[in-house]
Amino acid sequence: MPTGKVKWFDSDKGFGFIASDEGDEVFLHASSLPAGVTSPKPGSRVEFSIADGRRGPSAMGVALLDPVTTVSQGLRKKPEEMTVIVEDLIKMLDGVSTSLRKGRYPEPARGQKVAAVLRAVADQLEA
Repeated sequence: MPTGKVKWFDSDKGFGFIASDEGDEVFLHASSLPAGVTSPKPGSRVEFSIADGRRGPSAMGVALLDPVTTVSQGLRKKPEEMTVIVEDLIKMLDGVSTSLRKGRYPEPARGQKVAAVLRAVADQLEA
């Protein structure tokens, strides 16, 4: 089976291209991706079969060989560290909830701090 790397993929449009190891460009449609993969990252190594499409070679039966890890995945905290951070976040949000129940928003500086912590935790969970 031929192999190559995902050159680019637009998940909104549902297609992209693979740069095969032989130097050819092969059309990649979302329907050819394995189950659970909606948007392969550029540079991901793939194995695929080729079928002749209306506009040239088209990839079929694509399998990810070694997905590209993002920089953020390499910087992720260990689950044990995130447990403590999430527990502290819950306590922080509980304080905000109490304030909101009393009919007032937290002070702007406190609100900004809570928002920054929420963004940082979301980034860690999303990576």
